[in-house]
Amino acid sequence: MSEQELRVISLGGSLVAPEGIDLEFLSGFRHVLMNWLNAHTQRRAILVVGGGAPARIYQQAARELAKDISNEDLDWIGIAATRMNARLVRSAFYADAPCDIVENPETGEFDQGRILVASGWKPGFSTDYDAVVLAQRFQAECLINLSNIEAVYTADPQLDPAAKPLEQISWQQLQDIVGHTWKPGANWPFDPIATCRAREANLKVIVAKGSDLRNLEHILSGQNFKGTVISI
Repeated sequence: MSEQELRVISLGGSLVAPEGIDLEFLSGFRHVLMNWLNAHTQRRAILVVGGGAPARIYQQAARELAKDISNEDLDWIGIAATRMNARLVRSAFYADAPCDIVENPETGEFDQGRILVASGWKPGFSTDYDAVVLAQRFQAECLINLSNIEAVYTADPQLDPAAKPLEQISWQQLQDIVGHTWKPGANWPFDPIATCRAREANLKVIVAKGSDLRNLEHILSGQNFKGTVISI
């Protein structure tokens, strides 16, 4: 399957459930993606859904209830949230997403329909990593990472007012920014473990603000867009 026929989208849970469920966003996202799919019969999409507010709220509650709770246990809470969100997203595309939710990106099949929806897999990384695995398996040369982050910055803009957005960045430069260690609930532009695998796979990733649906239209159609391209 070529890049022109398949789009893999890592859909941040902050878009699906920033506090409550964002029905307006989900409806708009469905409209944009279906327009792209319907333009050519051979087009398909893989959506990998994050945990959003449910993951953060439950993880924080667990930390308060058990001060010594392990990162693995916190990850399982986050994974449960991604699976709930993924089932919600699948319902938005129900007629076109007949395959069950993929929980293991190494074995999940895409043999029916035009849309495959995936959730979190196992502790140690985020759904960004699962999206990279699926992009490799189904030979997508580009992965679109949508979240509440509009671009990769030179530093965390919430901590450094001098941080600037980047139009392009190499995987090595991104690894220098995000490091090599996974932390449950952290808010990176792309998680460190996924960064390592994507770099090894020579994968191109586009980081963009998911709520800007017009911008998403431009990304899908190959037009100029706002965001960051990460590549070798």
